[in-house]
Amino acid sequence: MNLNVSSADMLQALARFAGANVLVVGDIILDHFLWGSVSRISPEAPVPVVNVTRENIMLGGAANVLHNLYALGAKASLCGVIGNDVMGDQLLGLLAELSSATGGVVKVDDRPTIKKTRVIANNQQVVRVDREDSGEVPAEAVEKILAHIDANIDNFDAVIVSDYAKGLITESFMARLQDCLAGHRSVPLIVDPKPGRSGCYHGVTLITPNNHEAEQMAGIVIRDEESLLTAAQTLLDELSCQAIMITRGEAGMALLERGQSLVTIPTVAKEVFDVTGAGDTVIATLSVGLAVGLPLGTAATLANIAAGIVVGKVGTATVSVFEIQEAIK
Repeated sequence: MNLNVSSADMLQALARFAGANVLVVGDIILDHFLWGSVSRISPEAPVPVVNVTRENIMLGGAANVLHNLYALGAKASLCGVIGNDVMGDQLLGLLAELSSATGGVVKVDDRPTIKKTRVIANNQQVVRVDREDSGEVPAEAVEKILAHIDANIDNFDAVIVSDYAKGLITESFMARLQDCLAGHRSVPLIVDPKPGRSGCYHGVTLITPNNHEAEQMAGIVIRDEESLLTAAQTLLDELSCQAIMITRGEAGMALLERGQSLVTIPTVAKEVFDVTGAGDTVIATLSVGLAVGLPLGTAATLANIAAGIVVGKVGTATVSVFEIQEAIK
């Protein structure tokens, strides 16, 4: 089944985005980009020599979800851990540029701020270098984050969990988070999951795996619409979620709500340069839509349009309401 959402309905929905306030919880990452060109191979090893012409540092991981929320005109807050280091200070500086509150961002000693350095040459990624400690976050930091959430949960219309498997999101953490939400049943809990961690996501409102993640989590190879439905239904049943949205790259998206038929949404991407952070754009747009009370199908359609825009950009990127409006028109 396909969704038919009118342009007028989507444009009206976008006008409500500024009224949303979303909490993002998860693994905070600093994205470092080195941009340059390649004209020769190194005499030292069979690798390209990149002549770096510029570099920039951007919010990544859960922080990129936050950045996407601000780009969409919503209000947002971030909860997670960073290192007590220069990179952590850089990340706090980027949050300050957004005027984002940092009360839920906890510094941890002896644990670096997660940093991903991508070398881009001739508009193609050459290599990525990661600096991280993905061990479980110290209990003291976890307690500070949960206390902050519990004290401020009344302010939020939706909660996003951005799980990059870097140590914060555990089964016990998610159980405590859902306890904080127990008196706020109208607040959706949307999760960007990682395979092999299904125990963390039981009972959430919605999960947003990509096609490969859905295959791994369900143990089913997705070859056609029948196997797609089977995988989606398997995950709904195993996790007791209300809905699942599978992002499928060039095949678009698939949405399954409990008790409903599978809905497929064709991609609207014209060109694909870089899928870095596309999942963050999807979950941000989807969550803002749910936060302002949109039907899930409408929110998913807007998220699909946003994804089609962001993959046409190089590097970790965001999408504005204006860009979505222009794409709809």
